[in-house]
Amino acid sequence: MSKIHIPTPLRQYVDKQSTVEVKCSTVGEAMSALVAKHPDLRRHLYTEEGKLRAFVNLYVNDEDIRYLQKEATAVKEGDNISIVPSIAGGAENALSPCHPERSEGSWFLLVVPD
Repeated sequence: MSKIHIPTPLRQYVDKQSTVEVKCSTVGEAMSALVAKHPDLRRHLYTEEGKLRAFVNLYVNDEDIRYLQKEATAVKEGDNISIVPSIAGGAENALSPCHPERSEGSWFLLVVPD
């Protein structure tokens, strides 16, 4: 079995578990098994068309699947799959100038010291 690591904001949809074990051979199968076990999670991970949401990043053993075979990425016994949601934010009237930079579909806020 492989373990899917659940980020804290999504644990309320998986009975407060930090990991869920699934039998699978690909990331796509793992995610399908996850949402089959915990259907309330589906709307937080997938669009109505069934596509993984743009702000949901998946990693297999710390490797970003976007640079592998995406959801067709092979998974073997004992692999770890991590769900990492993109985080955006900032503060109005910050003391130092801020420059938004875009990288691979995720937004990051860089604070540049004076």
